[in-house]
Amino acid sequence: MTTEADLDTAALVDRFTLKALVESCLVLEEGVASMKDIDLGMMAGAGIIPPPFARADRIGLDDVLARLERACEQWGEGFEPPTIVRRLVAQGRLGVKTGQGFFPYPRPDAGWEDSPVKLESRGAVAIAWLDRPPANSISPEVVHALRRLWDAVRGAGTVRSLVIASANPMLFCAGADIKAFTTMDAAAGKELLDGMHGLLREIETAPVVTIAAVNAMALGGGCELAMACDLRIAAESAMFGQPEINLGIIPGFGGTQRLPRLVGEGRALELNLTGDPISAEEAYAIGLATRVVADEQLFDTALAWARKLSEQAPLAVEQIKRVSAVGDIDAGIEREKAAFVDVFSSADGREGVSAFVQKRKPRFSGR
Repeated sequence: MTTEADLDTAALVDRFTLKALVESCLVLEEGVASMKDIDLGMMAGAGIIPPPFARADRIGLDDVLARLERACEQWGEGFEPPTIVRRLVAQGRLGVKTGQGFFPYPRPDAGWEDSPVKLESRGAVAIAWLDRPPANSISPEVVHALRRLWDAVRGAGTVRSLVIASANPMLFCAGADIKAFTTMDAAAGKELLDGMHGLLREIETAPVVTIAAVNAMALGGGCELAMACDLRIAAESAMFGQPEINLGIIPGFGGTQRLPRLVGEGRALELNLTGDPISAEEAYAIGLATRVVADEQLFDTALAWARKLSEQAPLAVEQIKRVSAVGDIDAGIEREKAAFVDVFSSADGREGVSAFVQKRKPRFSGR
């Protein structure tokens, strides 16, 4: 039985969450912080889970707008619906139920609902959603799902552009699943490396144009996956990096080969040796990112590029990609794979991975 106290508590909670959303929107509209950073701050600093933007998307922005209008009448102009909420509702971007609100959300094809990489088809454009919580890390399961999705896209014969996006608004891909690597023997590790490299080379040379929509951190294998795409559209708050050196190992999915081709040998060597991440703006300045856009414009921009490129002549697209990919990269990748196995199985490699898992500083010995 619902008591009057329960109703008062519910009203207080509703009032608080609505006010948190209004203030978050004002901070966003004033350009103080991005949607992602505001939600992260509200989770970490205020303990609001789910945070305001994600919560509103789950409820439905049309429902939230109606609540705010009632709250404005009842509690005053401090609850006036923010302009961005009205605009998103007018655009039909209502949150999870429509596939896009403050953030984009997967609407996977039948049979792809439970996959760690979900396929969403939109005519000549397809979307590959990385969806393996919490970090979208690349495990054998993810590699197999990527291969299955790529084969489905190529087999359909109608897809001209593929967008690789993240279902997690807080990150793109944190890299390879290091813990999964520690459970694999040499044969399984080689199979994983060969499988991922084979897939990335197909992505680079196939007639399907690929666009990485990098919304946040793209580290290690996540950065390498993005580099294998034809274009990398980055959100302003995105970060790129190859931090493998900090684990006592080296990039294993093409980071020693594609990064120099994109940014030059000297800059690539610096990034691979330091392991330091760089901002989206710096990535754009050195040629790693193709474009940088506001966080809230990322998904729409990537889709716009995908639609435009899907209308280009397929044979010309294929030949441009094939000719552009000619070079010594295949020989380089073979050398990278061999070096990765040597370093990963060394004492320093084992120490670096153990330190990562145990959350301590590694003690490297040079063996």
